[in-house]
Amino acid sequence: MRENDNNEKTALILLGCPQVPVQTSMALYLAHALNQQGIRPVIAGTTAARKLMEVADPGRYYISEMADLDDTIDAITEKERDFDLCFVFIHNDSGIAYAGTMAYISTARLYAVLFGEHADDLAGEIEFPCEIVAAKAVHNPMPLKRRLDEVMQQWAAVSKH
Repeated sequence: MRENDNNEKTALILLGCPQVPVQTSMALYLAHALNQQGIRPVIAGTTAARKLMEVADPGRYYISEMADLDDTIDAITEKERDFDLCFVFIHNDSGIAYAGTMAYISTARLYAVLFGEHADDLAGEIEFPCEIVAAKAVHNPMPLKRRLDEVMQQWAAVSKH
C-alpha cells in the first residue's frame, strides 16, 4: 500500500548518524528537489539527524513530515506504509545495512546515496538492487549535489513518459 490514496507520490529520505557534515544539507537539498517535482518527502532518521533537520528547516518549508528511523522501518515491515522512492544516505556499514533492509521490505525505487571519504569502497559492498549515487563528499556537498542532480533529472525524464 502506498502512502496516500490520492496518488500523491512520496519519497522516504532515510538518515543515519549525522557524523559527516554534508548529510544534513544534502537531505534538505533533496527534499527541496523532490518538492519541486511534486513528490512529498518524508524524513526518517536517528534522533540526532532529525534534530539537525528541525534546526535547519524550522519553518518546515522543505520537510512536512519527520519520523523515527526504527518506527518507519517497522511500519514498512508491517505493510502499514510504503513509498514510491527511497533515498538512504550512507557513510558507513550500518548505512548499507539499512539500505539492504529497505531493498528487502519496501517496494520503493531505492537509491543508495553514498558519501564521505570511503564512498567508493562502500559502493563496492552493495549486493542488492538499487541505484548507487556516490561521491567523496565530506565537507563540500557539491560533488554529491551534482550526482543527485543527474539522478533526479534521469528519474524526472522517465516519470514523464
